[in-house]
Amino acid sequence: MRRYGLLMGLLLTGCSTLTRPLGANINPETGEFETPVEETVYLVPVEDAMMTARRILESERYDVLEKDGGLELFSSAHEPGRNQQNLRTVERYYVKGERLGPRKTLVRVFRLRYNEMENVVEQGPRVAGSLNKDLLSDQNSNPLDARLEAFRTETNAQGHRQQVALADPFPSAPGMERFRMVHGVRDLGIERQLLERLEMVPALELVGGNAPVPMRSMMMEGWGEQGEAGTVNAAECGAPVDGASPLLTAGQVLFVADPLGTQEVPSMALRMLCEATAQGLPATLALSVPASEQPLLERYLASEGKSEDAQELLSESAFWRRVYQDGRSSRAMLWLVEQVRRLRASGKDVALAAIDGEKVQGNEREALMAKNLLAFQSKRPQSWTLVLTGSVHARTAKVGWDGDFEPMGARVFRALPSSVRALDVGFKRGTQFSCRYSVWEDVECNVFAISPTNEALQLSKVNPGVQLFGETRPDGFHGRLYLGALNASPPALQSQSQVALRSTAK
Repeated sequence: MRRYGLLMGLLLTGCSTLTRPLGANINPETGEFETPVEETVYLVPVEDAMMTARRILESERYDVLEKDGGLELFSSAHEPGRNQQNLRTVERYYVKGERLGPRKTLVRVFRLRYNEMENVVEQGPRVAGSLNKDLLSDQNSNPLDARLEAFRTETNAQGHRQQVALADPFPSAPGMERFRMVHGVRDLGIERQLLERLEMVPALELVGGNAPVPMRSMMMEGWGEQGEAGTVNAAECGAPVDGASPLLTAGQVLFVADPLGTQEVPSMALRMLCEATAQGLPATLALSVPASEQPLLERYLASEGKSEDAQELLSESAFWRRVYQDGRSSRAMLWLVEQVRRLRASGKDVALAAIDGEKVQGNEREALMAKNLLAFQSKRPQSWTLVLTGSVHARTAKVGWDGDFEPMGARVFRALPSSVRALDVGFKRGTQFSCRYSVWEDVECNVFAISPTNEALQLSKVNPGVQLFGETRPDGFHGRLYLGALNASPPALQSQSQVALRSTAK
């Protein structure tokens, strides 16, 4: 009886596999295999996307041939399994790129399958016994290798038709489909790898050798609007964050992993700060801003927040005027600083802590950030402290890829084990302003598309807000802050060239 049940299970599994649509992938919303109905538009130059696709194929040990200025790629062929000559099936990849704009690209990856049995029309008449001879000859030859990649048929001196390989087969590769029957299907597995390499890339935090540039006089749009005489502009608080209330307690330190360069994280941070202060809690906001900027921030928080006050902060700061703006100095972050000023001006007990270092990296930077944060927290031990920092810094456990590396969150957790919590983020595909390494190994700071991993994907039925885990994850996160679709926040200060580049990515 047990064997019968197992057999039926195998049969049912086989049937479900056979009915899977071609080119289908699992829809995380339904758990079913579905064929995508939308194309992914990558916010990178087509050359970058095609080079990334090429490297994915090469990492799988394919040779890659290029055509049409790099907008078409053909891989070498391989035979899944092994069969006799004239009965073999071989596969190769065809990649087609389409330029939609300077930084807008479509890439389609097809897996092509060739079956030798469908090419018998190309073979001339055989004499008795020749079939067996062919079957025994050179079983290891690839029917799409350089000898038969593209060919023509001609009559030899004995009057028999024979195949003659073209001297340079690749220029005729697109035309080879006229010679051979081919079946093609979108390879969503390779396309997923392409998405991961282009959009699931951690943002760079450029903390060394990033000198400031001069700043001309500027007007801060929307800054310093004055209300009626004697009134103070209220902070743009919005509704409380769903699920955040249990984390708002005196003396609590809450780390939030910041993907950098988005509007959503600063907005969520302000809503939590407003809720904490509305409950009468003193609050502290800690940012990944160099500690040397603390006096400038304090002076701005004590100002009236006029346009000239913001200009003074930016013009005297080296951080906001860096050549490479990596998302930590976004306009949304400057807006958040202004909201803290407004909360303080309205009588709330709110402090702002700059905790980052300069020209330090690795464990030295993590130790310095933890030291700065703990020093600030010791002066306000009853304060609810919100820390916005990169996802690695926010971990309250060591990382798995380097046993010697200890994140800031883990160091603070060791010092305050009962008072520290950390939230990872969940989101839907969107955009961010960040710095990344391009496929050419250059640093580029711009608007990029950002996609979540399967773990961080926010499903449509999940509303923005906090969801705590049943137990702490191995990476040290205690819950997840869902943000919805992300929207890029450009630097507070930009050159005209940066503005032009950003406009082309929209």
